[in-house]
Amino acid sequence: METITRIMLADDHALIRSGLKLLLGKRASYEVVGEAADGMEALRLYKELEPDILILDISLPRMDGIQVLKEIKFSYPEAKIIVLTMHEDEEYINAVIHAGASGYVPKAAVDEDLYAAIETVLKGYTYLRPQETHVLLTSIKKKSDQERHLELYRLLSAREKEILDYLTRGYSLVEIAQKLVLSVKTVDTHKSRLMIKLNVTKKSELIEYVISNNLQRKENFK
Repeated sequence: METITRIMLADDHALIRSGLKLLLGKRASYEVVGEAADGMEALRLYKELEPDILILDISLPRMDGIQVLKEIKFSYPEAKIIVLTMHEDEEYINAVIHAGASGYVPKAAVDEDLYAAIETVLKGYTYLRPQETHVLLTSIKKKSDQERHLELYRLLSAREKEILDYLTRGYSLVEIAQKLVLSVKTVDTHKSRLMIKLNVTKKSELIEYVISNNLQRKENFK
């Protein structure tokens, strides 16, 4: 006898829930056992039903989907939750995966993507389409690059960081020398060392390095 997969739906749009029920009803092994129209209801109903899979929207009233996801995963670490959402940008993909989702499927995806997500998640794996996998890997690489740049920045001396900050704020070498009570030659030497350490060749590249890696210091210099 075929094992039945008990599925719960959480989406604030009745039309979406109806469409999902019709779609899932095409598979004899799937059974929709409950529906929730808001986050609080989703949390309550999940605890009551403990379904095999929860298909969860992010944009829910009363409690957003990300919070619902975190709450359920805290109480049920093995919970299998597939996020089905209209959001497809890096921010949401990262947030969903870090919150513990087992799968991520955009609402613009085709029927087979949802079927594939369910079957993949049932086997204990995380489901992402190639498109979302690319976004996630690109994000990881970008963070890795930023961490590498941050390590280089940490190797700078306090004086070098101070001079770099003034350069980023548009101060000339003469102005920096006056601010720090140094000779222009000393400031220029620090700038040259900065460029070597950060592997750049022009002042504009120094400034771009700081801004692109969000390394601006918080102090308000006068």
